[in-house]
Amino acid sequence: MTMSDDDILARRGPRSGRASRATFSGAEARGPIIDQEGREIRPETLEQGFREFRFEFGKDNPFGNLTREQRLARLEAIAKLLDIAFILPGTNIRYGIDGLIGLIPVVGDIITTAISLWLVREARALGAPWYITARMLGNVAVDGVIGIVPFAGDAIDVMFRANMRNVRLLRRWLDKQPRM
Repeated sequence: MTMSDDDILARRGPRSGRASRATFSGAEARGPIIDQEGREIRPETLEQGFREFRFEFGKDNPFGNLTREQRLARLEAIAKLLDIAFILPGTNIRYGIDGLIGLIPVVGDIITTAISLWLVREARALGAPWYITARMLGNVAVDGVIGIVPFAGDAIDVMFRANMRNVRLLRRWLDKQPRM
C-alpha cells in the first residue's frame, strides 16, 4: 500500500502538515539567492523545482535574517574556534578544536575538513567569486592532506590555520565590494 504525501500529512494532523509545507516567499527578505556562478536566482524559479520538499523555520529561524556583516562575523567566530581558540600553556602557540579533533586518526580529519568546506560554501553564498573560492578550497585541501600525517601533520596543521586564511581572503574581497 502506497500513500501520497497528502495522505501522510492528513494522518499526521494539521500541525505537522503546516511545518512540512513551507514556501520560499521569505527569500526576498533575507537577500538575494546566489548560484555557484554568482548570478542571482529568482525565488519563483526555486518554487518550480521544490514543490514537494519544503522546510520552514518561520520567525524562529536563527539564521534566516542575518545581514552580510552578521554572516561574516559568524564565519570569523567559527574560524577562530577552529584555529586559534586556545593558547598552549607557557607558550604563545595558539590552536583550536581543529587541532584537537584532528588528533583522531582519519575521522577527525574528515570532520574538520567538512567544517572547513562548509565555511567555503558559506563564502560562496555570500557571493564570493570562483577565484576566491578556488583559493579557499586550495587551503582546505592543503590542510586536509597535511592533517592526514599522524602527529607531525597535526602540528603543522595547527600552524597552517586554513580557516583563518580563508576568512581573511573573504574579508579582503568583501571590503573591496560596494555596499548595497
